[in-house]
Amino acid sequence: MANRDYYEVLGVEKSADAKEIKKAYRRLAMKYHPDRNPGDAKAEEQFKEATEAYDILADDQKRSAYDQFGHAGVSGQGGGYGGQGANFSDIFGDVFGDIFGGAGGGARSRANRGSDLRYTLDLDLEDAVRGKTVKIKIPSQKECGECDGTGAEKGSKVEECETCHGAGQVRMQQGFFSIQQTCPRCRGKGKMVKNPCRRCHGSGIVEEDKTLSVKVPPGVDTGDRIRLAGEGEMGANGGTPGDLYVQIAVKEHPLFARDGQNLYCEVPISFADAALGGELEVPTLDGRVKLKIPPETQTGRLFRLRGKGVAPVRGGAAGDLLCRVVLETPVNLSKRQKELMKEFQSSMEAGGKQAPKRESWFQGVKSFFDSTKFS
Repeated sequence: MANRDYYEVLGVEKSADAKEIKKAYRRLAMKYHPDRNPGDAKAEEQFKEATEAYDILADDQKRSAYDQFGHAGVSGQGGGYGGQGANFSDIFGDVFGDIFGGAGGGARSRANRGSDLRYTLDLDLEDAVRGKTVKIKIPSQKECGECDGTGAEKGSKVEECETCHGAGQVRMQQGFFSIQQTCPRCRGKGKMVKNPCRRCHGSGIVEEDKTLSVKVPPGVDTGDRIRLAGEGEMGANGGTPGDLYVQIAVKEHPLFARDGQNLYCEVPISFADAALGGELEVPTLDGRVKLKIPPETQTGRLFRLRGKGVAPVRGGAAGDLLCRVVLETPVNLSKRQKELMKEFQSSMEAGGKQAPKRESWFQGVKSFFDSTKFS
């Protein structure tokens, strides 16, 4: 590789100027870059060769020595890709700086996408199930209209930073090591504002609230997200804005609990209704419906009302409403009611097997004590 003519490697004439050399290297680097040719040893070798040639020919002093003495004049100075000479990141950043962020790879002119933002939207269960359009107010940033985003007071100019000379970065030499850092004076912008705008205080950006309409589709649940493209934080240096993600949080409901597509509710029933059976009105999100309670219903029994739950957000049949009946013990009994309850209790004790769960439980307790030895 060292014996091949560098002009031939880049495919340029010996009279080529710096712009032509840079253009030729860019074309070859894009073609043979290892990331575009994974596992291709030949392409990697050609990429190294082109980088070494550019390292020599892009430097006036090295190019002059090469033109006079050939490879002997630049021995040990090439090899920008893993060699002893120039740093590869400097070479690649210099050539592709206008694409990926400014000359020399500086961060000051790189167009950066804005950050994504999140907004938590609290919804009632009814609105989450049926869907709703909600207006939300969020803080936002925009270019200052007073200074047109320059950060400078009208009539004054934005000047080049005297420390980094507009590069946005400074290079510090420590022995054999060269360290590149963000310019501490201009903070990477490469420019300085001596007379800052009174409205934005030199930032070029002002904050204000904006109102957005969020269309909530039917069936959303806690944890679902709605993406509003381009409504996030504004981008830097002309970059695209981020997105706003509206996070759904469904409030606790006084009657219903939700589990996916199904709804649950507890229905208190009296002792008489549980024993004799009856018909009760129960609530659904669509209104009241009749629930038939069969005789001898035990507490905790679930009754399913099909299709009275939640339709999935991506479409499909609605879930069910499951009503759990809970036997309610009467309170504040009158003297006569207590007498009637005692009469009923006596009749139950003499009537035989009318409480099967109770009798089964006592049988289990008796077996436990009979089979267990207590010290």
